[in-house]
Amino acid sequence: MYAIIELGGRQYSVEKGSRVRCEKLDHAANATFAIDKVLMVKDGDKLQVGQPYVKGAQVQAKVVGHARGKKVIVLKYKSKVNYRRKIGHRQHFTSLLIEDIKG
Repeated sequence: MYAIIELGGRQYSVEKGSRVRCEKLDHAANATFAIDKVLMVKDGDKLQVGQPYVKGAQVQAKVVGHARGKKVIVLKYKSKVNYRRKIGHRQHFTSLLIEDIKG
């Protein structure tokens, strides 16, 4: 079974047992929750596409943990005026384990 879900304004394709890195969520580690924003579900030859969401479809997910991504360096530079700024940023994310897809 295969599904496309919406989390934090982004779309993710998931299967049972897959791991997803999404924007930081307000769930504790090892917490289980249901995702109702399912855009599409495919089970064998049967395909359900929502308008915008599939009615009655749910994806059960478990929070594996919270972490921060790799550092992204932002450089600002203006010529002839000796203006230079170097800033680093690390984005927070949540790692999810997809436990079940109910279509």
